[in-house]
Amino acid sequence: MAGRGGRAGAGRPARREVAVAPSPLADAAEEYLVFLSVERNLSPNTVASYRRDLRAYLAFLAERGVTGPEAVTRRDIEDFTAARRTAGYADASIERALSAAKGFHGFMAREGVTEANPASVMHLPRKEERLPDLISIEAASALLDQPFPSTAAGARDRAVLEMLYGCGIRVSELTGLDLRDLYLDDEFIRVFGKGSKERLVPIMGSARRALAVYLDGPRAELAAHSRSASRTSAVFLNKNGGRISRQSIHAICERYGRMVGIEGLHSHTLRHSFATHMLAGGADLRVLQEILGHASISTTQIYTHLDRTQLQEVYLAAHPRA
Repeated sequence: MAGRGGRAGAGRPARREVAVAPSPLADAAEEYLVFLSVERNLSPNTVASYRRDLRAYLAFLAERGVTGPEAVTRRDIEDFTAARRTAGYADASIERALSAAKGFHGFMAREGVTEANPASVMHLPRKEERLPDLISIEAASALLDQPFPSTAAGARDRAVLEMLYGCGIRVSELTGLDLRDLYLDDEFIRVFGKGSKERLVPIMGSARRALAVYLDGPRAELAAHSRSASRTSAVFLNKNGGRISRQSIHAICERYGRMVGIEGLHSHTLRHSFATHMLAGGADLRVLQEILGHASISTTQIYTHLDRTQLQEVYLAAHPRA
């Protein structure tokens, strides 16, 4: 049974939108967000996270009477970080907010908005290496081999779980799939990952079969409930015939996981389990990097650490003098 960590909303206060009055800093922040979206090609979700962090940061500065880029000091940034910690935000949220502030001040310095960069000598705290949650091969089999409802939603749910574990794609990549992205005869799907980077991912075996069953009738049944004049091109649909949401995918994972004794199953756990089981089966690290859509091989290498941990556990359990 996998432990649950990093659940959305855990370890921080309830999210609320912060209103920011117009100011030179607020104008510069909007330019920075455009830069992140257009020049850096970051995903809408990432840009939205930066927007929330920057709004909180600018509201904090405004309370101190700081509205101009030149007036911000390193002490302001440090106090903002301390205030987030006092407010009960998780370390990951605080680190992300500090990263947003550092990036923002670096952008203003490069663009000539200000000569000083008060964040230039500040360093992000070193991340503690945390191995991802995963489930065993046996638990994955129990999850996917359980009886699913003989309904259109049941066929969809089976295909969702099979693809998360069988293809290792992110939940945002799954919800973003359109019919034109499927090449089932060639046993590939096209996904758009972080930064809208396109890649081809193999889909074979039970994942391909489950998707084919869903497409052969159940999807059309769900699409018939659409209230829109133009039917959506999304692969996975909700009960109203529209594109399924990330929240619905998370609910599917939790519901079917609970049925086989896996409490709080998260979609990302299936992605981690896919990667770990692939490596244990002899997959090449570079190939796995391509499938997962990691920009750096160092991101993929965490699964080799996880595999070594499992080897040590097996050794300790099996060797008479361990």
